Amino acid sequence: MSMVDEPLYPIAVLIDELKNDDIQLRLNSIRRLSTIARALGEERTRKELIPFLSENNDDDDEVLLAMAEELGVFIPYVGGVEHAHVLLPPLETLCTVEETCVRDKAVESLCRIGSQMREGDLVDSFIPLVKRLAAGEWFTARVSACGLFHIAYPSAPDLLKTELRSIYSQLCQDDMPMVRRAAATNLGKFAATVEAANLKTDIMSLFEDLTQDDQDSVRLLAVEGCAALGKLLEPQDCVAHILPVIVNFSQDKSWRVRYMVANQLYELCEAVGPEPTRTDLVPAYVRLLRDNEAEVRIAAAGKVTKFCRILNPELAIQHILPCVKELSSDSSQHVRSALASVIMGMAPVLGKDATIEQLLPIFLSLLKDEFPDVRLNIISKLDQVNQVIGIDLLSQSLLPAIVELAEDRHWRVRLAIIEYIPLLASQLGVGFFDDKLGALCMQWLQDKVYSIRDAATNNLKRLAEEFGPEWAMQHIVPQVLDMVTNPHYLYRMTVLQAISLLAPVMGSEITCSKLLPVIVTASKDRVPNIKFNVAKVLQSMIPIVDQSVVEKTIRPSLVELSEDPDVDVRFFANQALQSIDNVMMSS
Repeated sequence: MSMVDEPLYPIAVLIDELKNDDIQLRLNSIRRLSTIARALGEERTRKELIPFLSENNDDDDEVLLAMAEELGVFIPYVGGVEHAHVLLPPLETLCTVEETCVRDKAVESLCRIGSQMREGDLVDSFIPLVKRLAAGEWFTARVSACGLFHIAYPSAPDLLKTELRSIYSQLCQDDMPMVRRAAATNLGKFAATVEAANLKTDIMSLFEDLTQDDQDSVRLLAVEGCAALGKLLEPQDCVAHILPVIVNFSQDKSWRVRYMVANQLYELCEAVGPEPTRTDLVPAYVRLLRDNEAEVRIAAAGKVTKFCRILNPELAIQHILPCVKELSSDSSQHVRSALASVIMGMAPVLGKDATIEQLLPIFLSLLKDEFPDVRLNIISKLDQVNQVIGIDLLSQSLLPAIVELAEDRHWRVRLAIIEYIPLLASQLGVGFFDDKLGALCMQWLQDKVYSIRDAATNNLKRLAEEFGPEWAMQHIVPQVLDMVTNPHYLYRMTVLQAISLLAPVMGSEITCSKLLPVIVTASKDRVPNIKFNVAKVLQSMIPIVDQSVVEKTIRPSLVELSEDPDVDVRFFANQALQSIDNVMMSS
């Protein structure tokens, strides 16, 4: 091919591949659009590539999605911001396709391009595009139009602004619920660009229409608009316009709408301010906590701590706590689980006395719940309660339940307890720990579930770091070393893992005198899995012990293992020997 024809080649390949029956080839060529545009140059990209893409009527959604994404970052390839308008036609076509994710990506790309366009180009090209989409015969175009108003509106002259507000108003009253949903979703973004005077009149009337829509799917999207609009309005307007809507929504006949209110309640409280929250939203929230739909109670229960933070403790104790007590014995395990995940955060809000009197009994009932997730959620947040009521009370009231959970039949609950033990140990102190929890830590090393044994070895390491090598030498090491003769090889493996984790904490002297001899003995084990793990542990000990110990004790064991009949044992032994040689060379 001659040098003159060279620039034609990429577009020829692209056109061939875009018409190929193989979707993967079509996808690849779309994803290489930027490369092709660079090869063609800015002018030919504008005059040939973009028109070609506008005419391309591929019917595969994956190809269209890739195209919508690529065009969003295409401004540099068409000659910069002054030529950005040439990218609008192909994206306008993509805004009308049936597949939602393609339309959403096209709208996202149009927003990205529109936010960089010059004001004159927005008025000449972008706003007419929005108007065309909004007047589209097919609902997909009208849905896409809703997402573009917040980009088009700020740069429009006053007459056009009035027209755009009027068009948005028509979209909010469209016959198709999908269009009204899109209008409700984007109302907050559009409202943020509208002037304060028009916000109170035009936008609020649109909002009120949407909140009274006969489709619950539109009303529940209007709930999100409450929080967004509330932040734009003055506090008194917010109380006048937004608050009644929230209160009505909390009693809506559709549980989905009530669910959205429960989910968004904290944001809604921020929008209306603390005083109206106390007077008007507390009764609404109490209603949601006692809703007859479990999904609504789940959403409301998950926000209980956040909501209490807005209130003073007296109000929380008077209104919210009775509901919390009811929810702790709710018929739905998911409600109890949602409550358990946040209830610990109520302790700092309510203070010491209320926590001891009112919350501790609830914690205890949730710790004994039959559903493991409920128990798990309580265990993982115990430190929040400890800060409020102190370790003595916590240990008297909750520790018996924790000990019980340490032997829970669900391994995930046992795992959560193990992960909490080092924190508990640091809070309880060494004396208390030895009395109550020491035996449990050893018991877990012989658990039937590997994840528990693995967590138990890490737990021992963290305890040794917390209480120091001397304590570990007395309370951990002897019991771990006793297990090395266990008849089951999996438990012997756990001992090896525990030794490899403890060695760096215990230091060179104890490692050489106590731990290393056990490992050397284990190198003569009959099970290959034990032997290659011995090789790994010996390798991990090389940096801890003196060079003389490496040569006298570790190397001979590894040499012996490197001649083992099992291929894996030989591999790991040779790897460890290589490691010794590397240390020798570097020193």
